[in-house]
Amino acid sequence: MSNKVAFVGLGVMGYPMAGHLAAAGHSVSVYNRTAAKSAQWAKDHKGAAAATPREAADGADFVMVCVGNDDDLRSVVYGDDGILAGLKKGATLVDHTTASAEVARELYATCKEQGLSFIDAPVSGGQAGAENGALAIMCGGEQAVYDGVLPTLQAYGKSVALIGEAGSGQLTKMVNQICIAGLVQALAEGINFAQAAGLDVEKVVSVVGGGAAQSWQMANRYQTMASDEFEFGFAVDWMRKDLSIVIDEARRNGASVPVTAMVDQYYADVQKMGGNRWDTSSLIARLKKFS
Repeated sequence: MSNKVAFVGLGVMGYPMAGHLAAAGHSVSVYNRTAAKSAQWAKDHKGAAAATPREAADGADFVMVCVGNDDDLRSVVYGDDGILAGLKKGATLVDHTTASAEVARELYATCKEQGLSFIDAPVSGGQAGAENGALAIMCGGEQAVYDGVLPTLQAYGKSVALIGEAGSGQLTKMVNQICIAGLVQALAEGINFAQAAGLDVEKVVSVVGGGAAQSWQMANRYQTMASDEFEFGFAVDWMRKDLSIVIDEARRNGASVPVTAMVDQYYADVQKMGGNRWDTSSLIARLKKFS
């Protein structure tokens, strides 16, 4: 089924995600703060470039948003030129931003008041997942709304699930980032240990990667970590933003996240080394510097 869809935010994730929507046969209008990127996307995918979020959302059945943080999200949703000013009654706003559960609940309530629907739907899988249409999408909201938007999300979602009420998607993404933070630090320590012990990292990983230590991070990052290559992937700055959301939420709900807090500070060290835009696997560079 073809729908009229808007996509707001054409970063490394949003650009290919919007492209998959166009490839699936939807009529897609896009908005990005840098107008040249919207124009290029429209040229690449035979879609429409809008001058404002409101213009992009005008007449859309679904509006997808993928921006930086809570403040960025509010800036494109509210106001005279915001998404809500352009949405028709009954339309659905889908937020792919990694943001707080608080802003998700806020937008759910606001949309409800205006006769609109809302789903918080942060994603995992990185740039490669977005480009390959193989993202994991964690959703929060009402079952009927989720059922309505699911076929559209499957244009770029390999694994899509409704976790619970509004905010549940964001909380699940926090769980995802907690797990990744610990995994990457452990992998960094393991590879650094193997190198210090004079072992062949390739042979080590070929063995332990077939057992209980296996992970996506190990399979996809061990070679670049061993070679000190970090100019790609999910940036340290972005991870610190995500972990700050986790730590704030943990303070509210009383959960203990000591390892997450520790790894967040390790990433602060990487930033001091000039690695703000390095991939999160650059934790190994910190170990080598401070060992």
